[in-house]
Amino acid sequence: MSAQKSAVIFAWILLLPAVIYVLAIVAYPLVDTFILSFTDASLRKVTNWVGWVNYEKIFNSTFAEVILRTFIWTFFSVALKMIIGTFGAVMLNAAVPGRSLFRLLTMPPWIVPMAIGIFMWGWMYNGQFGMISGLLQRFGLVDGPVAFLAYGSTAFWATIVTDVWIGVPLVTIYFLAAIQSIPKDLYEAAWTDGAGRMYRFRRITLPLMVPAIITMSMLSLIATFNSFDIIWILTQGGPSGETTTMIIDTYQTAIGSKKYGEGAARAVLICIFLSLFCFAYFRVTRRLNPEKRA
Repeated sequence: MSAQKSAVIFAWILLLPAVIYVLAIVAYPLVDTFILSFTDASLRKVTNWVGWVNYEKIFNSTFAEVILRTFIWTFFSVALKMIIGTFGAVMLNAAVPGRSLFRLLTMPPWIVPMAIGIFMWGWMYNGQFGMISGLLQRFGLVDGPVAFLAYGSTAFWATIVTDVWIGVPLVTIYFLAAIQSIPKDLYEAAWTDGAGRMYRFRRITLPLMVPAIITMSMLSLIATFNSFDIIWILTQGGPSGETTTMIIDTYQTAIGSKKYGEGAARAVLICIFLSLFCFAYFRVTRRLNPEKRA
């Protein structure tokens, strides 16, 4: 046996655990869910093949509103994380006294267990004893208690604020690392030429942060699109379904109503959307990288 063939066999042996893991943990559940989406599987009857019926039910129901709501929820949440994270990273990179302490103080929202942080926000949103409602009344901005989670419009934005609070620290630290990787010579040359802070930010910092912003936007988009804990703990999709996103609706259909076939069809649609996001991400990064384009 040649040395080259031995090296190939050895390489496959090293890859075998990863291949088995991907097949067992990722590929099999995806294929099984796809097959299940063409059945009427439920807890109450024998499973039968129904073809595209479950998908027809999705597009003949109010699920279109759920899809639109999911995209709006994801867009505003991710956009706010990127904007706040960018300016937060710029401020944490500034040479000011106590910079290390400020960097440390950005981490608690990300370090605190998610459920505890969400319950804390649920308490603050309470109309009777919540801190936010109390402060608004104290400063005369509202006439009485405001139950943020009791009304669709306020509950929707309340879940976005909570998601942003949880996600901003990671985005900020990631962008801070990206800023610190920018050569200092560029800033020194711009400063020597008389460029101000805003000019240096627009012409140096922001353009060189674009790859990091795109990557973090993609990671945040996937996590936000699939976010379940925040909405479920705060509102469980209410009131009147005003905070129901695709992942919440899928859970309510498959687990709550025990309609596994319909739930699987919804899960397949989520996978399709996320695959399209990933495809768009790879196309964008390929355009930004001349070496890959060549």
